[in-house]
Amino acid sequence: MPNDFNQQVIEEFRSNAGQVGGYFEGARLLLLTTTGARTGTRHTTPVGYLPDGDRVLVIASAGGAPKHPDWFRNLLVHPQVTVETGVFTFEARAVVLADEERDQLFARAVEAEPGWAEYEAKTDRVIPVVALHEIPSDGPPNLAASSMGEALRAIHDVFRRELALIRKEFADAQPGTTALGAQLRVNCLTVCQHLHAHHTHEDAGMFPALAARHPELAPTIERLSQEHEQIAALVEELKAVIDAAGPGSEGDPTPVRTDLARTDLARTELARRELVRKEVDRLTDALEAHLTYEEEQLIPILDAPA
Repeated sequence: MPNDFNQQVIEEFRSNAGQVGGYFEGARLLLLTTTGARTGTRHTTPVGYLPDGDRVLVIASAGGAPKHPDWFRNLLVHPQVTVETGVFTFEARAVVLADEERDQLFARAVEAEPGWAEYEAKTDRVIPVVALHEIPSDGPPNLAASSMGEALRAIHDVFRRELALIRKEFADAQPGTTALGAQLRVNCLTVCQHLHAHHTHEDAGMFPALAARHPELAPTIERLSQEHEQIAALVEELKAVIDAAGPGSEGDPTPVRTDLARTDLARTELARRELVRKEVDRLTDALEAHLTYEEEQLIPILDAPA
């Protein structure tokens, strides 16, 4: 199972907080560690993934090979796996999706990246889609960071990277495709969900703890808390425009009978897409300023000698 290419990717991934160059540059990538179905040996494989709210999706394409990849056969026998995102490492339960759910999510993947359809066309097998559900654990998260300040910056960089990918997906939309794709909507909503969870954790945990130890930080923490509220408002505005660009963007079942009607529909969908893009830009700009200020103010204190 091991090969030199995978090992190089794994080493680069772990050395650079999940960022790699070459073939996988700019892709959503994670490291999946499974337990060998026959040997019981642990094996790590780089795989692409799709955000999906509280879970992530991986696709056992094997590049369109006639057989399922080894990692998929392993998790059929041992469904508990280890996931590395470059920042977080956690245990997860793998669930192989079936029937309509599998078909819908594979279609969403193809919409986001047509290469999946090319793999499907090369093989007679049904390419599996697997959902990875994080298994809750006691204690703090397993972070790839040597200090609290480094951990904060690493988490921030996750949001920076994801929003940069979403912006790129808007820019790379195929000419003539005006609809806001289903996977792109999920990507936007997932980053909003994770951002809310991160800020809630800071407001309830880190900020009060810092304020108790460093009363001089009161103005800084007050500003950061206010910025959380402002960003939350931008998140809600983004959600609203995503909702407005909802089912109609996927193709209204109502027949479009004239060229003029088709033109009007295309203009409406293009306007919806542009509105979502602008809201993503507003959120990204506000969040970048917030993250930079927070790092400047808090990392020196978080990493100061006790």
